[in-house]
Amino acid sequence: MKKIVIDGEGLIFGRICSFAAKNALEGNEVIIFNSGKVIITGSKKDIIYKYDRLKKKGGFSQKGPRISRASDKILKRTIRGMLPDFRRGQGKEAFKRIKCYQDLPKNMGNEKIISINMPKKLKFIELKELSDRI
Repeated sequence: MKKIVIDGEGLIFGRICSFAAKNALEGNEVIIFNSGKVIITGSKKDIIYKYDRLKKKGGFSQKGPRISRASDKILKRTIRGMLPDFRRGQGKEAFKRIKCYQDLPKNMGNEKIISINMPKKLKFIELKELSDRI
């Protein structure tokens, strides 16, 4: 079991989520920071509409999906959806090994950090901007 620390700045949303889910299932601890700077590719209007529609789906009742507005929780929820069964067994254990943060935690001083360059010329929206708008 090794610890994987990932800087989320400029990373594509779906790819970072699938990478984290795969490594957590293999038994590694995955820590993602700067989750507000992760990007979702596509038209801003379409992305905001999709998440706004999901947010309103819950309504005022006690039931329904709880979509958080915090960018680290949006990221963690998407990773949860890529795990086999997050409520029991292997998926539950893998979900416990995933941690998402808005900023770099203070106790991460000398860890090796994985960072990837941002792709060029894409239409995108940052997760922080999305969480502010929904």
